[in-house]
Amino acid sequence: MDRPGATSKGNRPDLLTAALFIGFGALGLWSTWGLEAGSAAQMGASYLPRVVCGLLIGVGLVVGLQGLRHPALRLEPAQLRPLAVILLSIVAFAFAATHLGFVIASLILIGGSTLAERGGLRWQTLWLALGLTAFGALVFIYGLGVQIRLWPV
Repeated sequence: MDRPGATSKGNRPDLLTAALFIGFGALGLWSTWGLEAGSAAQMGASYLPRVVCGLLIGVGLVVGLQGLRHPALRLEPAQLRPLAVILLSIVAFAFAATHLGFVIASLILIGGSTLAERGGLRWQTLWLALGLTAFGALVFIYGLGVQIRLWPV
C-alpha cells in the first residue's frame, strides 16, 4: 500500500508539522510556568495560554501519529531557477515601489513571479495581476492608509 515514489528515507511533512506544534506548545507552557493559572471560574494570567498550548501539543501528537503511519515521500531535487526568479521579483518590487509607485511595482512582482514556472498561462496571469493590484491598492493604500505612491510622479 505504498504510494508511488515512496521510500523509507525522504520527506515526512506530517512529522515536521507535529514537531512544530509540540515545540511551540512546549515553549508556551515553559514561558507561562511562573504565572498564576487559576481555574476556569477565576482565570489567572496563564490559564488560557496553557489551555491553548496543551491543545497545540495534543494536535501535534495526533498529527505525528498519523504521519508515522504513512511512508516517506520522495524528495525532489532543488530547483534554483524558481527560487532566483521569485527572489528577484521581490527585490524588483521593493525598488519599484519606492520609485515607480504601487501599481507598476505590483505588476512587476506578479508578472515576474509567474516566470518561475515554465509554460504559465499569460492571459490568466494578466487578469490575476490586474485584480490583485486593484485589490492591494484598495486595501493597503486607501483602506489602511499605507504611505506609498500609487503611480510614478
